[in-house]
Amino acid sequence: MTHQLKDGGQVLNVGMLARVEGEGGMHIEIKDRQVVSVKLNIFEPPRFYEGFLRGRKYTEPPDITARICGICPVAYQSASTEAMENICGVTTTDEIQLMRRLLYCGEWIESHALHIFMLHAPDFLGYESVLEMAKDHADVVNMALRLKKAGNDVMELVGGRAIHPVNVKVGGFYRMPTLTQLEGLRPDLERGLEDALAAVQLVSTFDFPEMEQEYNYVSLRHPDWYPLERGTEIVATSGARFPVAEIPQHVEEFHVEHSTALHARFDGETFFVGPLARYSLNFDQLSPRCQEAALKAGLGETCRNPFKSIIVRTVELAYAFEEALRIIDLWQDGHAPSVPVAPRAGEGIGASEAPRGTIWHRYKIDADGVILDAQIVPPTSQNQASIEADLRLAAQQWVDLDDHTLTHRCEAAIRNYDPCISCSTHFLDLRVKRS
Repeated sequence: MTHQLKDGGQVLNVGMLARVEGEGGMHIEIKDRQVVSVKLNIFEPPRFYEGFLRGRKYTEPPDITARICGICPVAYQSASTEAMENICGVTTTDEIQLMRRLLYCGEWIESHALHIFMLHAPDFLGYESVLEMAKDHADVVNMALRLKKAGNDVMELVGGRAIHPVNVKVGGFYRMPTLTQLEGLRPDLERGLEDALAAVQLVSTFDFPEMEQEYNYVSLRHPDWYPLERGTEIVATSGARFPVAEIPQHVEEFHVEHSTALHARFDGETFFVGPLARYSLNFDQLSPRCQEAALKAGLGETCRNPFKSIIVRTVELAYAFEEALRIIDLWQDGHAPSVPVAPRAGEGIGASEAPRGTIWHRYKIDADGVILDAQIVPPTSQNQASIEADLRLAAQQWVDLDDHTLTHRCEAAIRNYDPCISCSTHFLDLRVKRS
């Protein structure tokens, strides 16, 4: 909805954003062709996950936090299990880590496929929804459904079910899939890899607005592979580099009046987590095939245009298929599904790369394994300031467009982030300012 103010100003107000997970809106005010106010309004109620984790046993976070999000539950499970294992001084086996990575590949596949084709592509192809898009591009939508199903099948086999997996525990898994079961996934994964590589070229033909942002990119980094389920350190384009355990020393959460979710700063400034950050900070860790596909699609080794995040996500989609096949090639039966984890008093951090960006958990437990404190920082809350900055730039850059087109551009700028708004509303410290 748009309307004119009495002083000649203009207001763009979208009460409910379409094609994002959760409930939120945007509010932009323009006066004398200058953008004077931009707000990403998050109005979902706080969900108090951190609050009701306190007093629970150290073994419970994987099952509880998985319920935060139906799209990226594995991200929460991975971060919580890593945090608890760090506290308890336990290192899992290479085989457990391989299976965790395979489970994460399933999540990346289903989440990226959903966003790329069903939530984001309609913006570039001029459709209000994927249902309208399907009338003219049935082959693309059918491919998207195949890709997402392949991810769901991985999640179901390794995680026990496709949504909110139940096979994950602190220390590993309750059971391991057999090689025969894993081989059953191969045909769909092989076809999915070829479809994803073709999709990289498809989305590269979209018409992208000219827009670049010089945010401080932040991502996990591992010396041996592209970051998914874990990394050994945090890296940033600012040059910052430190162990995962030091994240709270660099990330500061804070409130804004117009949102029920926290915002965050990295070393005092706005920062960006997600596919563009991962890609730009870890391009060298992509497989040669995915590097080639990215460069052929017109990407450099870094990407600063948020609208081109759809290309980067599609490269990551192909990488997840390739990684899943690689892990199946390495697998042998007979590995223990878990290692014992005895509680001990302490505090620890766990982090992973959700499809939308870096997520981290901090827990403090006592000697009996009772959780004394919990902090969950998902990617969307970390990115809210950069989303608003993108909105400000987009609205100012295209201020002379008609209201409908300008509103659409601004909504698309939000969808670049694939925001998971429900995930961001975790805070417990409610503050009310009255005047």
